[in-house]
Amino acid sequence: MFTISRRNLITAAVLTAVTSPAWAKTQTINTDIVIIGGGLGGLSAGSTAVKHGARVVVLEKLGVLGGAGHFPEGSLGVQTTWQKAHGINTTVDQVLDASLEYHHFRADPEVLRALIAGSTDTINEILNEAHIGMRGIRTMYPKNESLMTWHLFKGGCEAVLDYYEKNIRAAGDRAQILTSTPAQKLLTNNGQIVGVEAKSAKGDTIFVMAKKVIIATGGFAANKEMIAKYVADSSTPGMVEPIWLRGPEKDGRTGDGINMAQLVGAGLAGMQTVAGNAPYLPDNPPIRQFSGPDYLKQGRCALAQPWLWVNHEGKRFFNESRGSVFVDVYNAMTTAGGVMYTIFDQKKMDTMVNKGALLPFNAIVLAGVPLKELPKTWEEGMKRGWAFKADTIEDLANQIGVPPKNLRATMERVNKFAAEKRDPDFGRKPEHLEAFDMNHGPYYALKGIRAHFLTLGGVTVTPRFEAKNLQGDVIPNLYVIGQDIGGLYDSTYDLRCEGSASSFAMTSGRLAAIHAIDAIKGKTSSM
Repeated sequence: MFTISRRNLITAAVLTAVTSPAWAKTQTINTDIVIIGGGLGGLSAGSTAVKHGARVVVLEKLGVLGGAGHFPEGSLGVQTTWQKAHGINTTVDQVLDASLEYHHFRADPEVLRALIAGSTDTINEILNEAHIGMRGIRTMYPKNESLMTWHLFKGGCEAVLDYYEKNIRAAGDRAQILTSTPAQKLLTNNGQIVGVEAKSAKGDTIFVMAKKVIIATGGFAANKEMIAKYVADSSTPGMVEPIWLRGPEKDGRTGDGINMAQLVGAGLAGMQTVAGNAPYLPDNPPIRQFSGPDYLKQGRCALAQPWLWVNHEGKRFFNESRGSVFVDVYNAMTTAGGVMYTIFDQKKMDTMVNKGALLPFNAIVLAGVPLKELPKTWEEGMKRGWAFKADTIEDLANQIGVPPKNLRATMERVNKFAAEKRDPDFGRKPEHLEAFDMNHGPYYALKGIRAHFLTLGGVTVTPRFEAKNLQGDVIPNLYVIGQDIGGLYDSTYDLRCEGSASSFAMTSGRLAAIHAIDAIKGKTSSM
């Protein structure tokens, strides 16, 4: 049962040294664990905590649960029952080694190992206890390069959110979910975290006095000031376009948890790092290319086709055959000034409309499926300024703002490579080397920009997900999970370990709850 006591109310007021307006009401709730944030990580923590008998309060600032957790199609898992049944023998050591190498060993190996090893039970729970079906394991890479970790769920992570929420609500009076209730600050006493001050939708102050606090606010992707302060990819001089946010239309990821942790002395790491995703059409909001109408999904798919990409100078800058590897595209576009244009002639347009794309767009638009909505893509895109059509190469170049002589020279060079079936500049696959008709239009182009869907920096933690201060010591009773953790990535998202972000959120939430409960009981969790 939750209790409201005058004694705890007075204690909380003294701890925070605030004076409430006369008309504001105050409330105190006593619980075992308070979780700040009701997204994928926070609900994973809450579900695990109630399953282990704890009393739980979840504070969610928005009016609905889930946040950015509604969008992942699946998650990383290693040595899961599904993998074993299908002959996939990827090991924890293989994934850890690949991740550390990808990040130039500038990532915390102990925390990464805990997350990768813990993914086994996280995914097995989803498949075998929640009974959420599998669409299979997919990869952005050729199978000989892939670790085959990305488990795609039927219903995506939305189905997982529903499962976690039902578990929490089924706990009855041991659990409470408070939406439209943003956390304001962490409460401290003698250097220990003892709870959270929150504000209700009515403006009332709520003091949640807890034995343990878990921060799960999802990073700072929607905080423009923090992005400008920390992320050089967006603010470096010379960028033609800043990075856009591909997030929910109403996005609560504004760095609340990180900032609250900093105020109690937490150390930070990796704040410059975002999960870049490119290319995207510069159509606002970008998330509609992920979950909106087909003409936008198919336009995003067409943008990444492997025939010819040019930068703002009309020159190639990347191996177009790797157009599905969105992190590599993001990095290459950052080097090229943050903008690109994909070029088509009529034959290539007809191929996409009648036969389908050569490269897929995630698992959203598959290769070989005719893109019948592309005429509408161009109709809408020409109105909005990101789709172009011209009778001549020179006119197309002028429309997209690149030097006409550069664009023509680049297309002629690609034609030479197509005749030789070899690309000595960037190594594009021979089957993607197709000549352009240089004499007969029309010609088409789509503009591409960079997006990001997560920030990847935050609070430094132990392998038990306890927050650490600037000296590396544990901040008593404070845990940090998901995208509020720092030190897991170097300069970019790790697509070698596909599905890691959502998996790390769920796994860190689950493990933090277990470690917190063990600490409450005076037990030492096994690592």
